[in-house]
Amino acid sequence: MNDDMLQRWVEEVSLRDFGRPFRHKATFNGRLKATGGRYFTKSHNIEISPHQLAAYGEAETEKIIKHELCHYHLHILKMGYQHRDADFKNLLVKVGGSRYCQQLPERQQRKPAPYKYKLVCVSCKMEYLRKRKVDPRRYACGKCRGKLLIQALDLTKQS
Repeated sequence: MNDDMLQRWVEEVSLRDFGRPFRHKATFNGRLKATGGRYFTKSHNIEISPHQLAAYGEAETEKIIKHELCHYHLHILKMGYQHRDADFKNLLVKVGGSRYCQQLPERQQRKPAPYKYKLVCVSCKMEYLRKRKVDPRRYACGKCRGKLLIQALDLTKQS
């Protein structure tokens, strides 16, 4: 699906479910990964994530389109268009839009970065694991206020 097909789809959903025309621009934005879509209050344009369409299909994407159209139509009508507003919540339920989009599969399986550094207290031997390198001279042990030494961890042993 390309931007022209998305534009026609958004215009069709707007007329069918809201009874009002969508007169601005709808496009795909491949950088949207944590959100399903965006509505811009200054330009009134809508962006939709193509990753949501690929992962969950047209039914879920249409719910995202309805969500963004709720922002659009309420903002144009000078009503409460933000997520916290009752006008927005009521219209979203009425048209069957989704409150939240589903998390993309590749974002669900992401593991946190492994610890790469260990700070060790010279006095009490307390250990602090860190993902980023820090300057041990700027910090002291939280337990005894002793001096810290930094050690790089062997990443091949971690799983």
